[in-house]
Amino acid sequence: MLTDIQSDAKHRMDQAVEHTRMELVKIRTGRANPEVLNSVTVDYYGTKTPLNQVSNITVSEARLITIQPFEKHLIPEIEKAIMDSKIGLTPNNNGTAILLPVPALSEERRKDLIKMVHHQVEEGRVAVRNVRRDAIHHAKVFGKEEHISEDEIRRGEQDLQDMTDNHIKSLNELQDHKEKELMEF
Repeated sequence: MLTDIQSDAKHRMDQAVEHTRMELVKIRTGRANPEVLNSVTVDYYGTKTPLNQVSNITVSEARLITIQPFEKHLIPEIEKAIMDSKIGLTPNNNGTAILLPVPALSEERRKDLIKMVHHQVEEGRVAVRNVRRDAIHHAKVFGKEEHISEDEIRRGEQDLQDMTDNHIKSLNELQDHKEKELMEF
Protein backbone atom coordinates (compact mmCIF):
# COMPACT_ATOMS: atom_id res chain seq x y z
CA MET A 1 0.00 0.00 0.00
CA LEU A 2 2.89 2.40 0.65
CA THR A 3 4.01 1.81 -2.92
CA ASP A 4 0.50 2.68 -4.11
CA ILE A 5 0.64 5.93 -2.16
CA GLN A 6 4.06 6.71 -3.66
CA SER A 7 3.02 5.87 -7.22
CA ASP A 8 -0.11 8.01 -6.87
CA ALA A 9 2.00 10.87 -5.50
CA LYS A 10 4.46 10.52 -8.40
CA HIS A 11 1.61 10.60 -10.91
CA ARG A 12 0.09 13.70 -9.32
CA MET A 13 3.49 15.43 -9.13
CA ASP A 14 4.10 14.62 -12.80
CA GLN A 15 0.73 16.18 -13.61
CA ALA A 16 1.63 19.32 -11.65
CA VAL A 17 4.91 19.67 -13.56
CA GLU A 18 3.16 19.07 -16.89
CA HIS A 19 0.47 21.62 -16.05
CA THR A 20 3.14 24.19 -15.22
CA ARG A 21 4.95 23.40 -18.47
CA MET A 22 1.74 23.96 -20.44
CA GLU A 23 1.10 27.25 -18.64
CA LEU A 24 4.65 28.42 -19.44
CA VAL A 25 4.12 27.61 -23.12
CA LYS A 26 1.26 30.10 -23.16
CA ILE A 27 3.59 32.91 -22.10
CA ARG A 28 4.73 34.27 -25.40
CA THR A 29 8.30 35.12 -26.22
CA GLY A 30 9.57 37.30 -29.04
CA ARG A 31 9.44 34.32 -31.42
CA ALA A 32 6.42 32.93 -33.18
CA ASN A 33 5.12 29.86 -31.35
CA PRO A 34 1.83 28.29 -32.45
CA GLU A 35 1.28 26.84 -28.96
CA VAL A 36 0.28 30.29 -27.66
CA LEU A 37 -2.99 29.65 -29.53
CA ASN A 38 -3.75 26.38 -27.70
CA SER A 39 -6.20 28.09 -25.35
CA VAL A 40 -8.09 29.89 -28.16
CA THR A 41 -11.53 28.46 -28.97
CA VAL A 42 -13.75 29.42 -31.89
CA ASP A 43 -17.53 29.35 -32.12
CA TYR A 44 -17.95 26.64 -34.78
CA TYR A 45 -21.62 26.05 -35.58
CA GLY A 46 -22.62 26.86 -32.02
CA THR A 47 -19.89 24.80 -30.37
CA LYS A 48 -16.72 26.14 -28.76
CA THR A 49 -13.98 24.34 -30.71
CA PRO A 50 -10.18 24.64 -30.29
CA LEU A 51 -8.61 26.76 -33.01
CA ASN A 52 -6.27 23.97 -34.11
CA GLN A 53 -9.30 21.79 -34.96
CA VAL A 54 -10.79 24.25 -37.43
CA SER A 55 -7.60 25.49 -39.09
CA ASN A 56 -3.97 24.80 -39.94
CA ILE A 57 -1.58 26.81 -37.81
CA THR A 58 1.95 27.27 -39.14
CA VAL A 59 4.98 29.42 -38.47
CA SER A 60 6.02 30.73 -41.86
CA GLU A 61 8.66 33.15 -40.54
CA ALA A 62 10.41 33.67 -37.22
CA ARG A 63 7.92 36.35 -36.20
CA LEU A 64 4.77 35.36 -38.09
CA ILE A 65 2.07 32.78 -37.34
CA THR A 66 -0.23 31.89 -40.23
CA ILE A 67 -3.70 30.50 -39.57
CA GLN A 68 -5.39 28.87 -42.56
CA PRO A 69 -9.03 28.07 -41.66
CA PHE A 70 -10.65 25.04 -43.27
CA GLU A 71 -13.70 27.18 -44.06
CA LYS A 72 -13.38 30.84 -45.15
CA HIS A 73 -16.48 31.96 -43.25
CA LEU A 74 -14.58 31.24 -40.00
CA ILE A 75 -12.06 34.05 -40.57
CA PRO A 76 -14.07 36.72 -38.66
CA GLU A 77 -14.82 34.24 -35.85
CA ILE A 78 -11.13 33.34 -35.52
CA GLU A 79 -10.11 37.01 -35.48
CA LYS A 80 -12.68 37.71 -32.75
CA ALA A 81 -11.53 34.70 -30.71
CA ILE A 82 -7.89 35.80 -30.91
CA MET A 83 -8.75 39.33 -29.83
CA ASP A 84 -10.90 38.01 -26.94
CA SER A 85 -8.16 35.62 -25.77
CA LYS A 86 -5.91 38.50 -24.62
CA ILE A 87 -2.70 36.83 -25.83
CA GLY A 88 -1.41 40.21 -26.95
CA LEU A 89 -1.38 39.54 -30.70
CA THR A 90 -3.38 41.43 -33.32
CA PRO A 91 -4.68 39.34 -36.22
CA ASN A 92 -4.44 40.54 -39.83
CA ASN A 93 -6.79 39.14 -42.45
CA ASN A 94 -5.66 38.72 -46.08
CA GLY A 95 -8.94 37.19 -47.29
CA THR A 96 -7.86 33.56 -47.20
CA ALA A 97 -5.74 33.36 -44.05
CA ILE A 98 -5.06 35.16 -40.81
CA LEU A 99 -1.57 36.46 -40.16
CA LEU A 100 -0.39 37.02 -36.60
CA PRO A 101 2.78 39.11 -36.48
CA VAL A 102 4.69 38.58 -33.24
CA PRO A 103 6.31 41.89 -32.22
CA ALA A 104 9.66 42.04 -30.46
CA LEU A 105 9.41 42.39 -26.71
CA SER A 106 10.53 45.51 -24.88
CA GLU A 107 12.81 45.17 -21.88
CA GLU A 108 10.01 46.16 -19.52
CA ARG A 109 7.64 43.58 -21.03
CA ARG A 110 10.34 40.89 -20.72
CA LYS A 111 10.67 41.64 -17.00
CA ASP A 112 6.88 41.44 -16.57
CA LEU A 113 6.82 38.10 -18.38
CA ILE A 114 9.65 36.79 -16.20
CA LYS A 115 7.58 37.72 -13.13
CA MET A 116 4.69 35.75 -14.63
CA VAL A 117 7.03 32.79 -15.20
CA HIS A 118 8.20 32.94 -11.56
CA HIS A 119 4.58 33.04 -10.40
CA GLN A 120 3.58 30.04 -12.56
CA VAL A 121 6.58 27.99 -11.44
CA GLU A 122 5.95 28.84 -7.79
CA GLU A 123 2.36 27.61 -8.18
CA GLY A 124 3.79 24.37 -9.57
CA ARG A 125 6.16 24.04 -6.61
CA VAL A 126 3.29 24.59 -4.18
CA ALA A 127 1.23 21.93 -5.98
CA VAL A 128 4.10 19.43 -5.77
CA ARG A 129 4.61 20.17 -2.06
CA ASN A 130 0.88 19.77 -1.41
CA VAL A 131 0.98 16.35 -3.07
CA ARG A 132 3.95 15.41 -0.84
CA ARG A 133 2.15 16.60 2.30
CA ASP A 134 -0.99 14.68 1.35
CA ALA A 135 0.96 11.50 0.56
CA ILE A 136 2.88 11.66 3.85
CA HIS A 137 -0.38 12.11 5.72
CA HIS A 138 -1.88 9.07 3.97
CA ALA A 139 1.27 7.03 4.65
CA LYS A 140 1.14 7.85 8.38
CA VAL A 141 -2.57 7.03 8.62
CA PHE A 142 -2.04 3.78 6.72
CA GLY A 143 0.94 2.92 8.92
CA LYS A 144 -1.10 3.32 12.10
CA GLU A 145 -4.02 1.29 10.74
CA GLU A 146 -1.87 -1.54 9.42
CA HIS A 147 0.73 -1.47 12.23
CA ILE A 148 3.67 -0.80 9.92
CA SER A 149 6.96 0.07 11.61
CA GLU A 150 7.96 3.69 11.97
CA ASP A 151 11.21 2.95 10.12
CA GLU A 152 9.26 1.75 7.11
CA ILE A 153 7.09 4.86 7.16
CA ARG A 154 10.19 7.09 7.50
CA ARG A 155 11.76 5.36 4.48
CA GLY A 156 8.56 6.03 2.55
CA GLU A 157 8.63 9.68 3.64
CA GLN A 158 12.25 9.96 2.50
CA ASP A 159 11.33 8.46 -0.87
CA LEU A 160 8.51 11.01 -1.17
CA GLN A 161 10.93 13.80 -0.27
CA ASP A 162 13.40 12.61 -2.93
CA MET A 163 10.57 12.47 -5.46
CA THR A 164 9.51 16.00 -4.47
CA ASP A 165 13.08 17.29 -4.83
CA ASN A 166 13.33 15.81 -8.34
CA HIS A 167 10.06 17.40 -9.42
CA ILE A 168 11.06 20.78 -7.92
CA LYS A 169 14.35 20.49 -9.83
CA SER A 170 12.38 19.88 -13.05
CA LEU A 171 10.28 22.98 -12.36
CA ASN A 172 13.42 25.05 -11.75
CA GLU A 173 14.85 23.83 -15.06
CA LEU A 174 11.63 24.83 -16.83
CA GLN A 175 11.89 28.27 -15.24
CA ASP A 176 15.53 28.73 -16.26
CA HIS A 177 14.78 27.64 -19.82
CA LYS A 178 11.82 30.00 -20.15
CA GLU A 179 13.81 32.92 -18.71
CA LYS A 180 16.60 32.35 -21.24
CA GLU A 181 14.00 32.15 -24.00
CA LEU A 182 12.47 35.46 -22.89
CA MET A 183 15.80 37.26 -22.68
CA GLU A 184 16.84 36.34 -26.25
CA PHE A 185 16.72 39.21 -28.69
